[in-house]
Amino acid sequence: MEGKNVVIIGGNSGIGKATAELLQAARANLFLYSKSGSGTTALDTSVDFEEIPGLPEVIDGVVYAPGTINLKPFHRISMDDFKREMEVNFFGAVRVLQACLKGLKKSSAPSVVLYSTVAVQTGMGFHAGIASAKGAIEGLTRSLAAEWAPSKIRVNAIAPSLTETPLASALLSTLEKKEASDKRHPLGRVGSASDIAASTLFLLSPQSSWMTGQILHVDGGMSTLK
Repeated sequence: MEGKNVVIIGGNSGIGKATAELLQAARANLFLYSKSGSGTTALDTSVDFEEIPGLPEVIDGVVYAPGTINLKPFHRISMDDFKREMEVNFFGAVRVLQACLKGLKKSSAPSVVLYSTVAVQTGMGFHAGIASAKGAIEGLTRSLAAEWAPSKIRVNAIAPSLTETPLASALLSTLEKKEASDKRHPLGRVGSASDIAASTLFLLSPQSSWMTGQILHVDGGMSTLK
C-alpha cells in the first residue's frame, strides 16, 4: 500500500481509526474525513455535494466507515429512525462514492470497502432498522462491483458481528454484558476494531486483487455456526 491514496470516511474512531493506523504503518497516503472533524477533515455526508474538498486526483482506495446502532422493537422504530439509519449507512456512502468515482477511475488498481452487518444474513430481533440499511449496502456492493468491473474498480463489503468500538460501548458497558456477548459467538469473543481493520486492509491491497462483489463475514462464526 506504500504511496497509495486512500480516502477514509469516519477515520477518527473505531474501525475507521484502526484501519487508518494500519494503512499509515503500510505507508499509504491517507485522506481522513469525519462528521465531527476532531483531527480529520469535517465532512457532513447528509449534504449533497458534487465533490469532496481535499481529495487527491487519483484515488486508490475508499473506505466508508460511519454506522449506527439503534436496536429497538419494530413497533417502536419511527419513520425518522428508519430514515436516519438509511441516511448514515446508505445515502452517505452513495454520496461519497459518487464524489470519488472520477479519482477511482484514474487509479491502476482501485478498491472500495463498505460495511454491512451479520444481521443482514442472520435474522436478529430488534435489528430491523440497521439490517434494512445494511441490506441496501450489500445490494449496492454487488451492483457497483458489476457496473464498475470494466473500469477495474473492485467493490467489496465486510459484515461484522458485534465489535468493541465506541459505537457499541452501550452494549458492552459492563463485565456481565461483555461476557454474555462473548458467549454468543462460536469463537468465544466479540470482535475488535483491529479484526475488522485487518480485513479492510486485505480488501484494499493487491492480495485481494481477484475479489469483487463479495460480502466478507468477519463475525466470530456468528453467521454460519451454532
